[in-house]
Amino acid sequence: MRFSLICDAISYMSSQNHRSFEIVAVSVTALGKFLFYDVLNLRLVFILLMFGFWSTYITMRVRNHSELFKKWGFRVDNFNRVLRRVLPFGIVSFMACLSIGYYQDTINITWHIIPILILYPVFGVLQQFLIMALVAGNLQELNRIKAQSIIIITSILFGILHYPDWWLVLGTFILALFYTYTYLKNRNLYVLGFFHGWLGALFYYTVVDKDPFTEIFGFIF
Repeated sequence: MRFSLICDAISYMSSQNHRSFEIVAVSVTALGKFLFYDVLNLRLVFILLMFGFWSTYITMRVRNHSELFKKWGFRVDNFNRVLRRVLPFGIVSFMACLSIGYYQDTINITWHIIPILILYPVFGVLQQFLIMALVAGNLQELNRIKAQSIIIITSILFGILHYPDWWLVLGTFILALFYTYTYLKNRNLYVLGFFHGWLGALFYYTVVDKDPFTEIFGFIF
């Protein structure tokens, strides 16, 4: 009963209120990242809370507005078109990660990369939903902000979220420049999320010499 009332309350919110709520909620999520990742070192807890909250929100929104799912970019009808656009960028990024890692002598690929390559794309889709659909998408809906400004704003925000590692800030900023442009042209979160996850995993094990598997699951294994 209580869940149903919450669903109805969200459904009756105006479009403007939805946009405001979503931008505020994304901002709170970003602050939570810094708290749980950088201060408390509770990364798995943050990821589970993040998935729990946003999956509930998505469920509540599409309960009475199923068209939102496709509008946000959870769609496959344009998958091949977006894949053809993103694939060359992904190949260049892949080669760049290996080249930088080789130059820095920071390539440290272990079996840990396998579960990360499986799990991180799922997390990547959620991140792209927050940044692309709820930030870039909502800014685009305003019709008062030019596409170039949306791309810059979104990319700066995405880069800041990965502070204080400057390699990650730079890498995600460049990634978001291309991703935001692609999203505004053809909304597809699956392609962007999968590539985000795979490139992000490779970036960790080559350029920044970090092991996200240990950072997230180290207290278990």
